[in-house]
Amino acid sequence: MKGMNRIEWLFVVLVVALACTAPSALADITSGSVKDAPDVICGASRLQPRAELLWTKVLCKEPGRYIGWPTVCRAPNGDLLAVFSGDRDQHVCPWGKVQMVRSTDGGSTWSTPVNICNTILDDRDAGIIPLDDGALVMAWFTSIAYRSQIRDRAKLKPGSPQFYWWLHDEKMPPAAVEEQLGAFTRRSTDGGKTWEPAVRTPCSAPHGPIQLKDGRLLYLGKSGDADHKNLGAGVGKIVAAESTDRGRSWRVIGELPFPAQISVLQFCHEPHAVETADGRIVALTRSHYKGEGFLGSVQSESADGGKTWTVAKPVGIDGYPPHLIRLKDGKLLAVYGRRWNDCGEYACLSDDNGRTWDVRNEIKLAGHWNGDLGYPASVQLPDGTILTVYYQAENKGEKTCLMGTRWRAR
Repeated sequence: MKGMNRIEWLFVVLVVALACTAPSALADITSGSVKDAPDVICGASRLQPRAELLWTKVLCKEPGRYIGWPTVCRAPNGDLLAVFSGDRDQHVCPWGKVQMVRSTDGGSTWSTPVNICNTILDDRDAGIIPLDDGALVMAWFTSIAYRSQIRDRAKLKPGSPQFYWWLHDEKMPPAAVEEQLGAFTRRSTDGGKTWEPAVRTPCSAPHGPIQLKDGRLLYLGKSGDADHKNLGAGVGKIVAAESTDRGRSWRVIGELPFPAQISVLQFCHEPHAVETADGRIVALTRSHYKGEGFLGSVQSESADGGKTWTVAKPVGIDGYPPHLIRLKDGKLLAVYGRRWNDCGEYACLSDDNGRTWDVRNEIKLAGHWNGDLGYPASVQLPDGTILTVYYQAENKGEKTCLMGTRWRAR
């Protein structure tokens, strides 16, 4: 270093500092996106105490359009199916369609998206599950939340997205809006090629229902909010609904209790559940309540098939909304997004049927530079690996797309 002037010395210091930066951060600085490095995939370490990441990639991108809120499942014939809300202007707009992509090679390649639901309203938050008789059940809800951005007609600029939302909205007959607004499920008996007519559900949640060992379908969801008023069970509740006819009809059988100081209407929504190996049902619910450790995903349990539930409590899972599955070895897996601090997609394992979660060894599946991300859902593949799908932008300046991480739990 002898003989260098001050400018040359500062340049060397800068180069050394960049070289010592974590690979994920360095990739972000140099390319404007989160890219791979030898020991990092999309901002997450390849080897972690409880996970080995195999790959992360885009599964579906619609250039110039926004994709959000996916769910994935393995169909009875072995195909992987991912459903989501696509072909959108942005996070809230009237154009959302429930779309589906399919992989016939274990997730290596994916089809172009096809529309499953395209009402006159915003079709959002699609969930999908396979049933033990070979059928598929898909859940979603419709929304008019975009109306909050077009209330003042005088402020809408001709040619803006909101201007065209208004043109579309003013042409919709009120009776058609009433008919199509709500939460629904549809069934398919041919692997997702065709779908039966929609049936109303008394609640809604992003990833839809689950099937229990006794054959019933159990659907945990919110019973109504400002946009939907009342889905059939009263506004501002997290309820449990069941179907005993494989998704052809639904009825409420229980309600999840929350501490008295927490307004469910204001702070809680988007639950999901899993049946454990010992016959209990464990549910996690998204909570925005910032007091007493409740920000994140809070847990309730049922020992009687969903009729009664324990009061929701924090379990240390710092993200939302949750998606839960039971792995082949009996472990429970929760995946969720984090939209604050170290943003990205995360996972956590339970080795004792959901009684505790290994939050000290939380798994980071993918990083991101902002909070417009998440709603991950997982499926375990025949070889034991896990595919987790979620939405976020691939590169800065782009709209969100459907992405996936294939990994192995440890």
